[in-house]
Amino acid sequence: MDTPSNLNKAKNILKKYNQEHLLDFYDELKDYQQESLVNQILKTDFANMEELYKNSFTDDIINVDEISAIPYYSKFKLTEDDTAFYCSLGEEFIKNGEIAVLTLAGGQGTRLGFNGPKGCYEIDVPPKKSLFEFICEKLKNIFNLYDVYLPWYIMTSPSNNSSTISYFEKNDFFGYPKEKTFFFTQSTLPVIDVDGKIILDNIHTLKTAANGNGDVFKAFTDANLVKTLEEQNIKWLSISGIDNLTLDIVDPVFIGLCAHNNSDVAAKSIAKTDLYAQDWIFANVNNKPCIIDPDYLSEDMLNSKNADGLYCYNQINILSHLMSSSSFIKSAELLLPYHRAYKKSHYINDEGMKIVPSSPNSFKFEKFIFDVFKFFPNFTLLEVDPILEFAPIKAFTGDYTPETALELYLKKYKK
Repeated sequence: MDTPSNLNKAKNILKKYNQEHLLDFYDELKDYQQESLVNQILKTDFANMEELYKNSFTDDIINVDEISAIPYYSKFKLTEDDTAFYCSLGEEFIKNGEIAVLTLAGGQGTRLGFNGPKGCYEIDVPPKKSLFEFICEKLKNIFNLYDVYLPWYIMTSPSNNSSTISYFEKNDFFGYPKEKTFFFTQSTLPVIDVDGKIILDNIHTLKTAANGNGDVFKAFTDANLVKTLEEQNIKWLSISGIDNLTLDIVDPVFIGLCAHNNSDVAAKSIAKTDLYAQDWIFANVNNKPCIIDPDYLSEDMLNSKNADGLYCYNQINILSHLMSSSSFIKSAELLLPYHRAYKKSHYINDEGMKIVPSSPNSFKFEKFIFDVFKFFPNFTLLEVDPILEFAPIKAFTGDYTPETALELYLKKYKK
């Protein structure tokens, strides 16, 4: 049973931050539910949430004269000699086991109508394979080519961590060495409505959401995994999402190019098919690599081309990054901003009823990996062919469905 002192502390905190509604149903709860709810309240940083809410209404301003183009390479336009050189350099890191793969897998399969971790969602190739299996196959292929099992780090979230680990154990880690597979969990933040009130997931639970892929650095460090990088002499981490079927996650050309340039951070990109599309693009801001809203560009900048006749401001992020282990570890100490996302979230109304909205009704706050780029100016950007390396699965409808991803996958791997 919850102690009166803790309950009073919780009430005082809620009154200070105008969040008293979180205890509206307290008297209806069982003893263990009361204790759980009070503990959640006491562990929540309400001052931080209030600050995030207020700051989210202040838009970043980037002056056009602060923006310049980021030079980039096109993988499919490299000469045969350059490709061979970078590939040979990158393969040495792979053969020496100095590469680690990190998969961002904190999401659920909700948008795919799947009740479980998104990584467990299956595609009928055939046979059926989960998104985790697609990545595991690539890692096992690296073993077949180079006779080395690379460390595989998987970032989950509190909502899917236990089910993800159970899925791997049930499937005997898909034949990948268990001792080379590491799980760690990202943090969460409360979800708030448009008035800044924290939402209840049910009458005794605050609604929370994972705080973005930019939490990967701190979450990795908090899980005490830095020592595993040192123990295995890891030089580079290849970081990517769970849902891109065709991405080359261990790409010797990419690794070799980054190493040759002495870059601590690198990213893969694809070219926009429509210059006026709202996809954010890579650009330098005050000579530091960033990803920005194209609305900041002038019309002339938007249509400008470099000496090779390629558009300067048309490269978009595909969540494929390469970082030196030192830069990855350093990033855990960096203060990254939170970005506000407007989302649909079910909630508990004043009568204790669960409401499922038909349109966005809430804000969640996320950190993004790309916000560390500006701290590492020696940045390498590699454009890749979307036909060969961009087959994400986002939802049942739209441009990135299981069907479109599978079609690209079969074209690439079933030749």
